[in-house]
Amino acid sequence: MMLNIAMLLKAYREGFFPMSDPEDGELYWCRPHMRAVFPLDRFSPSRDVRRLERKGVFRLTVNHDFPGVIHGCAAPRKGDPDTWISEPIIAAYQQLHELGLAHSIECWHDGELAGGLYGMSMAGAFFGESMFSWRSYASQVALSFLVHRLRLKGFRLLDAQIMNPHLRRLGAVEISHEEYMEQLAVALAKKTVFL
Repeated sequence: MMLNIAMLLKAYREGFFPMSDPEDGELYWCRPHMRAVFPLDRFSPSRDVRRLERKGVFRLTVNHDFPGVIHGCAAPRKGDPDTWISEPIIAAYQQLHELGLAHSIECWHDGELAGGLYGMSMAGAFFGESMFSWRSYASQVALSFLVHRLRLKGFRLLDAQIMNPHLRRLGAVEISHEEYMEQLAVALAKKTVFL
């Protein structure tokens, strides 16, 4: 299956997102029964993240190195050589980025990319795709920066897709598919932009 922009936008509006099988690279659509989201009104970064923010340890940018971030997210992780971010997914999100729909938050340390995240915005919804850290806490600082930006812009939904222990520690909660679709409808009716 090839991904095209119209197909991706329709899928997100209907609660689907793409993944690729780590073993054979085959693309498939996901729409889990339980969805991970970050409640924007209740998100609170950890004490360590707040300390790093106060000290200005990292420099944060938006859309300065989308290719670096998506490739950082796709890179094998310690103890887990597999990735669901295949070349077709990278190509599709690069197109979305060029259209102003996919965005990256970069976290820099001493002029080097230390971590970040990427996702797609649509009206008042931000669909977080993946995050990575090459330096401790870099992705968490990027997430805190993203949440602050989404609040300022009036976003209603930060979708984290599938729950895992790391997302739960960061403050994500699970909601039913039905509740997710209700929140998505409200977010898609909101007139706002990411940039």
